[in-house]
Amino acid sequence: MTSLDHDNSSQLLANEENLTNNAATPQVADSQQPVAEETVTEPDLPEQPVADVAQGEPQEHPEPIESAAAQEPIAQEQAAPELPEQPEACNYDSLSKQELLDALKELAQKSVDVIKDEVAHIKSAFFAIRKAEVAQEKDAFIQAGNKEEDFVPAEDAIENDLKEILNCIKDKRAELNAELEALKAQNADKKRAIIAEINAISADPDNINRQFNRVKELQQNFKEIGEVSASESTRLWKDYQLAVERFYDLLKMNKELRDYDFKKNLEIKQQLCAQAEALDDEEDVIAAFKKLQELHNTWRETGPVAPELREELWVRFKNASSVINKKHQAYFENRKEQEQENADAKQALCEKIEAISTENLKSYAAWDETTKQIIALQDEWKKLGFAARKVNNELFARFRKACDDFFEKKAAFFKEMKDELSANLAKKNELVARAEALKDSTDWKKTTDAFVALQKEWKTVGPVVKKHSEAVWKRFVAACDYFFEQKKSQTTSVRAVEHDNLKAKKEIITSLNATLDMDDAEQAAETARQLIAKWSEIGHVPFKEKDKIYAEFKQARDAATDKFGLRASRQGSQRFAGAAGVGDSGDRERERLVRSYEQKCSELKVIENNLGFLSARSKAGNAIVLEMEKKIAKIKEDIAALEQRIKQIDEKE
Repeated sequence: MTSLDHDNSSQLLANEENLTNNAATPQVADSQQPVAEETVTEPDLPEQPVADVAQGEPQEHPEPIESAAAQEPIAQEQAAPELPEQPEACNYDSLSKQELLDALKELAQKSVDVIKDEVAHIKSAFFAIRKAEVAQEKDAFIQAGNKEEDFVPAEDAIENDLKEILNCIKDKRAELNAELEALKAQNADKKRAIIAEINAISADPDNINRQFNRVKELQQNFKEIGEVSASESTRLWKDYQLAVERFYDLLKMNKELRDYDFKKNLEIKQQLCAQAEALDDEEDVIAAFKKLQELHNTWRETGPVAPELREELWVRFKNASSVINKKHQAYFENRKEQEQENADAKQALCEKIEAISTENLKSYAAWDETTKQIIALQDEWKKLGFAARKVNNELFARFRKACDDFFEKKAAFFKEMKDELSANLAKKNELVARAEALKDSTDWKKTTDAFVALQKEWKTVGPVVKKHSEAVWKRFVAACDYFFEQKKSQTTSVRAVEHDNLKAKKEIITSLNATLDMDDAEQAAETARQLIAKWSEIGHVPFKEKDKIYAEFKQARDAATDKFGLRASRQGSQRFAGAAGVGDSGDRERERLVRSYEQKCSELKVIENNLGFLSARSKAGNAIVLEMEKKIAKIKEDIAALEQRIKQIDEKE
């Protein structure tokens, strides 16, 4: 695996971090928890029949509604203005202090109501870095021999700038909050004015019918007014409900229109009950809970139904809501348990990856094998869900640091190996050049030793880059093989000379036998002497033919010496043959020695070639290499001894 693995691994872990920053999303729903069952219980207060007003006819018997405490938060959410666009999330954990300061400066130019989370992230990331710096300063201070209690951190200009910007943002937020409170106070005054006007209309029963449209308009205005302070919200809502109920009590709406509204509202609320009950089949608990909040909003906005159906319908809707509320609560309880399990699992993965040591990784294979372990741990990490947000961020930072440390060390190793591989390639190219320069040499003994030395030196050179290793190795082997093939062909030519000698000796035997039939005895004797002398001048013949040819020569020589009276010469030749070891036993001994010599040479060549291949390609253990080198040394000793013995026999002959 190359250094690109590091980039891939870093990107993989960066995605994890972004997901971690979003892990708390379900927790936001905690602020939207459904009202507990005791909170949403139907109160004794009569309900404000908004839908009835829309029909333009008063009711005689208004319908009960949910408590103001249950309705007000949702009403405030409906009336809240649209939030500005949120800034794009950024991975601040990877930034330096100066970069964090610059990011904060940029955020400070935006509206403070949308940068709260971003500011918090920057602040957390900055002081995490600052904390580490102070810790290092403190350690250095103590190691210098100072007392820990005397340590005072050095002033950080960037930190001062950051705090100054944070104070400015804080001031802006305070100004914004003051503006919001002022706006809420204005909204409260507007709502009080509407309540007062509705009460004033109700105080004039003689003209109440003509004021219906005005009351309808006031109701719409009341809905459209924005938030008020929490301390006044409930009281204003109750006062508003009482004012509206008083108006409709006096309005005496037409019964037919009222019944029509009851029927229409009944259909709507029955649908709401059915939809709430259907949420029990929704697999996504969070989505079901949000949908339930929407159904509650619609329920509040829907007018009353017939009095005899109100309690039954409300209980049905409340029971369906309770099922979803319990599921929602159980979901967060289960998630908390799962988050703890995930935290334990991630803690274990951190310990595993931190326990991996790189001290003994000295080869590509070792690094690649360990890299597979790291990637496997990363895959396990990806399969795990989130832990609690704070713990999850800490564990992720710890896991990512361990991964980054490993891949940084791997990158350093690969860089070092790249330099070493380049140096090894240069050395092997030099050995190839030397081998190619020697391959045409005919000094077989000296050059053979030189090639053996080159092969030994080749073994000591480390590996090279893969794309070059095959080519440089083939060049080296080609040079070695070429030389040994030439040496082999030379040996073959020597054997051809021996065959020529055999042919010449056969001709001598034939000529020697022919002297026996010559008429001139003196001339025949002289010719026989010359042929016998010429026999000793001819070199060696093939070993397998030597005994046979010598026996034929001996027979012809003995016949000639007997016929022509060459006894002295014959006896001298016999003495010479006996002294030199020539004859049956001498020839057989030389043949045996040469045969052993050739076997040893062939065996040496095979082992040397295999040794070169082993050291350059397979990288077998040192034990095998040492064993082969010992065997080569022993064979060379045997070859030298055989050469000496063969030389002695040849000199005597």
